[in-house]
Amino acid sequence: MSCTEWKEYKLDEVYEVSNGLSKKREEFGFGYEFLAFTDVFNNYFVPQTLDNLVNSSEMERVKCSIKRGDVFLTRTSEKLDELGRSCVALKDYPNATFNGFTKRLRPIGNVEILPEYAGYYFRSLKFRNAVTSMSSMTTRASLNNDMISLLTITVPTLEEQENIANILSCLDEKIELNNEMNKTLEEMAQCIFKRWFVDFEFPNEDGQPYKSSGGEMLDSELGMIPKGWEVQCIGDIGNVITGKTPSAKVEGSYGDECNFITPRDITDSPIILNTERKLSSIGINNLKKNLVCKNSIGVSCIGSNLGEVYITGENSITNQQINTVVLDESHIYPYVYIYLKNMKNEFLNMAGGSAVPIINKTSFSEINILMPDMYILNKFVQSTTCYFERIEENLKENESLIALRDSLFPKLMSGEIDINL
Repeated sequence: MSCTEWKEYKLDEVYEVSNGLSKKREEFGFGYEFLAFTDVFNNYFVPQTLDNLVNSSEMERVKCSIKRGDVFLTRTSEKLDELGRSCVALKDYPNATFNGFTKRLRPIGNVEILPEYAGYYFRSLKFRNAVTSMSSMTTRASLNNDMISLLTITVPTLEEQENIANILSCLDEKIELNNEMNKTLEEMAQCIFKRWFVDFEFPNEDGQPYKSSGGEMLDSELGMIPKGWEVQCIGDIGNVITGKTPSAKVEGSYGDECNFITPRDITDSPIILNTERKLSSIGINNLKKNLVCKNSIGVSCIGSNLGEVYITGENSITNQQINTVVLDESHIYPYVYIYLKNMKNEFLNMAGGSAVPIINKTSFSEINILMPDMYILNKFVQSTTCYFERIEENLKENESLIALRDSLFPKLMSGEIDINL
């Protein structure tokens, strides 16, 4: 069938729209699997496993269930271009529920729509433009059921849907392979770190494990540590910079010249190469005191993302929720990154039980960090830098693959590329 003969349906003709689950903060962190806003925002397809938990009732789990073919759309955001981000379920998730800041579109069953195809369609520029053109914007962008009913989906034959999904999924499989490789590489660096700096079994001058070979240990603020090592503060090993958001009074602050990192940009990846929003030369000039260089270590120090750690892959500016240590010795970034990443619980304890947990610049600068002697530290850096360099290479390749994937979809839909070959 020619693409000109494909059928187009309004979403309310083929999907039933439902609202998600809203609960108090204290109901999260235990219970049953929960599809969070960020899960929907960041993924074409619902992740295989859901890391977030919520204390949901049996009735809530029935009403807000997740089944194969369900489409989830973000229904509210601070910006129009972040509204209506989609995520499609490729399997059933028993007992899982989805969050109240998204809409669920469940197939009625009258038209056969392959979930694998839907995942790419709802992320396409065609659909995204349709969402932003009819969404309402007051203090926040919003998407209601009436608006959703006016949106459409183009439905090829089932065979053509499969062909489109297969072509694009080949690229996604390579992206996922790179992501899995990156996880393995970071785990390898973590294993060496634990062996050397937690168990203190780094190689001594004879190549033997230090502690179990009788290496001398001395007491410190952090407990027993090898002789010659020091306990310093984060502020002793670099310059701590708290980020800042461009003033709303200054027009033209946003552009495409410099990464502007917010907690939303922090993912499982250890390195941030790209951000949702970027600053223009105007924004950079107004915030030049907040500029941090490549291979600095950023830590989210407020709110639900508190304690999340990353490495800056490019010169960047962050918002005020992030403290960044610009290292005096930039090459030691693998050590400092892993050390701070392993301090997540300590960060949470420092923030206390306030309604909005926070670690200010002063408190962050005073956090203790164990600094090995330079010989051992340099040996660790030499052993692990190659892992992080490969992670960065994989991330750059993924950016190219994502751009290729997103450019292919409209060509497949327009007939420019024959999908029946």
